[in-house]
Amino acid sequence: MAVIERIQVEVESHPIVLFMKGTPEWPMCGWSARAVQALRAAGAQNLHTVNVLEDPEVRANLPRYSNWPTFPQLFLHGELIGGCEITLELLESGELQRMVAEAQSQQQSQQ
Repeated sequence: MAVIERIQVEVESHPIVLFMKGTPEWPMCGWSARAVQALRAAGAQNLHTVNVLEDPEVRANLPRYSNWPTFPQLFLHGELIGGCEITLELLESGELQRMVAEAQSQQQSQQ
């Protein structure tokens, strides 16, 4: 399977996907760590992450797929939300909590 197809499967298979450097337990950059903290603060329970450091093909091609140059990258319902700064702004405004709750409730209704 081509790398762009693999990225698309990840994005479409999970309501909340964070492409990050490292893992939620061991983030390898401050931006990724802050994005995970923001998502957890917003109530994300089923956070699916992809460590781009473990997959050079994904790391190289995700910016082309999403048209977003940096990591982390947050996707909700298959749609790019943005990077760490946008995630933090959404948390501060209360919007991220609503978006995460919506994504999780849709996932539960599909199970």
